[in-house]
Amino acid sequence: MSSADRPATRLATRLAFLVAGFGIACWAPLVPFAKARLAVDDGVLGLLLLSLGIGSVVAMLLTGVLSARYGSRPIIITGGLGLTLVLPLLAIASSPPSLALALFAFGAALGSIDVAMNIHAVEVERAAGHPLMSGFHALFSIGGFAGSALMTALLSLQLGALACTLICSVLMLIAMFVTWPRLLRSVQVQDGPLFVLPHGSVLLLALLGAITFLVEGAMLDWGALLVIGAGLVTEAQGGAGYIVFSIAMTIGRLGGDAVVARIGDRTTLLWGSLIAIAGFVVLLTAPVAAIALGGFLLIGLGASNLVPVLFRRAARQTVMSTGLAVAAITTAGYAGVLIGPAGVGFVASLGGLPMAFWLLAALMGLVTLSARIVTAEQRQMSHVDA
Repeated sequence: MSSADRPATRLATRLAFLVAGFGIACWAPLVPFAKARLAVDDGVLGLLLLSLGIGSVVAMLLTGVLSARYGSRPIIITGGLGLTLVLPLLAIASSPPSLALALFAFGAALGSIDVAMNIHAVEVERAAGHPLMSGFHALFSIGGFAGSALMTALLSLQLGALACTLICSVLMLIAMFVTWPRLLRSVQVQDGPLFVLPHGSVLLLALLGAITFLVEGAMLDWGALLVIGAGLVTEAQGGAGYIVFSIAMTIGRLGGDAVVARIGDRTTLLWGSLIAIAGFVVLLTAPVAAIALGGFLLIGLGASNLVPVLFRRAARQTVMSTGLAVAAITTAGYAGVLIGPAGVGFVASLGGLPMAFWLLAALMGLVTLSARIVTAEQRQMSHVDA
């Protein structure tokens, strides 16, 4: 069997991440159109959007099992093609039940490719013998920028929502046809039970993943409200913080592989989390908008390579199969994105939004405290360990 580390397999992995980020970002600009088309209020829309999350979580749990048995290749193909086929349905669903069903299917496709591409990525990285995961995750971020920008541009040209989604689906379809023949064909069948609850180091990795994704979700949903509430920016400028955060995270991931190869997983987790915590301190004590933006910048840079390292450690632990471990971290992370912002709102209602963000900083401290534990296991790829 040829090596998993080839230019073709790296390209296929990058394209899978690009398609996943592009696909989910294409949906975001369509939300207002769906709300108007169905004439529903915010409460009903919130329940409909929950269908996407439920579909993703269900698929993530199943993907770990299926990947352990059949490998990641067929699931990446199925998930990517699913995104291309279901996206246009989101633009034409004419009733709440039909949109809920389409969102469930879209979420399932997204959840499937999300887990499977990370499993594929850790196998390619393992064969390479040096860090690649941060670069792969950077392509997801770039796909997100490209998807939201293209969909917004097409809609601004007064094209119908269906036409816009068809154009985006064709682009994703082309990318998947390029990806298809380059994916790894190997199937490493796992012995033992295919479904086990996360335990041992995987449970800790999943918890840290949930915290890191929670921070990302909080930046998106609450960052603008924090700086607006502090009187640092106007409502029109509220989104600037998240833009800075996103750019910093993307840049951090593009350069992350070189950084991790130089300083190691443990140091990356330690200093990355400390930089993110410093960013929270700057953000929450900033007297002016420019300094607050510096806080967003530090949080984005600090958090940028935490999740890639956690996925790498999932591939190297021995208490669970790689597929199940990656699925556990992905599912926990997605739960952090879905449930976490609501938790931030609950804490904010009790003690104010700044208190909720101080709590996020404290949670990030758990990553700092756990850095040695989660990197103290296997000694393969020794130059990215300690």
